[in-house]
Amino acid sequence: MARRRAQFVPWHSAGTITETGINFDEVVRETGWVFNNKTGDSLTLDSFVKTGDAEVRRYMRQFGFPPERLSTKTILEIGCGIGRMTASFSNQCDRVIAADVDAAFLERCRETVGLHGRADRLQTSLVADGRSIALPDDSVDLAFSYITLQHCDRDDALALTREAIRVVRSSGTIALNYRLRKGSDVLLVPLGRLVRLLWRIPIVGKRMSTWRWATRLGWQANRLNPDDVFDYLQTDPNVFTSLREVRACHSPFHSPTTKTTGVTVEVLKRVNASHWWLVANITK
Repeated sequence: MARRRAQFVPWHSAGTITETGINFDEVVRETGWVFNNKTGDSLTLDSFVKTGDAEVRRYMRQFGFPPERLSTKTILEIGCGIGRMTASFSNQCDRVIAADVDAAFLERCRETVGLHGRADRLQTSLVADGRSIALPDDSVDLAFSYITLQHCDRDDALALTREAIRVVRSSGTIALNYRLRKGSDVLLVPLGRLVRLLWRIPIVGKRMSTWRWATRLGWQANRLNPDDVFDYLQTDPNVFTSLREVRACHSPFHSPTTKTTGVTVEVLKRVNASHWWLVANITK
């Protein structure tokens, strides 16, 4: 049996809300503590999806995938939620595989794509154990994940990184987003660990998991600098040597370092100062 992961508590709590029959705009308003840290009666699914479309187009262009190149690609999105970015991917890609740990979100993702994208291009995949993807080897052209891996246990985030490489075809690409260590983590990491312990308490924990402040503290489950990821991948030489043109992309305001040879550290505009991206081509 898979071990219980405390960081899933707010995610599944939000998933339960989506099953109560409320409409899409209410879903965005009522589950803002997990999706966008925003609340308020003015939030709508339409505006929510538009933010995803803007980010998809920006990041895909920065990573070398303008719309004309995406049109023939199959993409795996790790951590799709209710489809904020998935709808945009479905409009631009030949096929989209949306993966998430919550089945209720996958149902809402299908509905979001039906309203704002191309449902005929969508496939969903449940990441039931939080660390493995139920897809064959070499089955997608691009594996993408944004603001998801930082919410996983460290070991799960690293396992999903390896899974992303496994499912990407030779000549494909990975673009995966992580959260860096910063000075403030001296306080934030222990507080987050405490909040996740409280989430394990029956009834009280589930209620607490719907409070925005608690989720913002407790859901930051790991910090992975570039060498944390590269050191893990190098434990299997076949995995690491399959990476080509490896880039650690970061904000102009926080530059991570790496001792790993063959990695280019690159500045990207409009990236959260706490984030970095692993972008690499795959050759098998």
